[in-house]
Amino acid sequence: MVTTIRLEGAEFRAYHGCYDLEKKVGNRFVVDVCVEAEIGDAAERDDVTSTVNYLEIYSIVEQEMQQVSNIIENVALRIADRVKASWSGVLRVEVTVAKLAPPLGGKVGRVSSTVVR
Repeated sequence: MVTTIRLEGAEFRAYHGCYDLEKKVGNRFVVDVCVEAEIGDAAERDDVTSTVNYLEIYSIVEQEMQQVSNIIENVALRIADRVKASWSGVLRVEVTVAKLAPPLGGKVGRVSSTVVR
């Protein structure tokens, strides 16, 4: 059986950005992860050990958000690659990293980048 597992709206304070000020004071980020995986009969057996664990996905995201990057594309790529490598049944991973209120000189709600593996 193929299933889709989503982690939506995970918020973090992090220090990603090209500008020194962003690396010094940080910003708020929101991360969404969508995983398509072959989980066999894990749903029928009610067996968390045979499926993609969203607690572990959150842990991966949290760890990668702590590693400073110049661009959010790099953060999204690292998250996607780690999630894909963590479970053999993962068919597709989509990760969106959004920076809230980016320093662009005007009012902008967010900028984001999405990586698909």
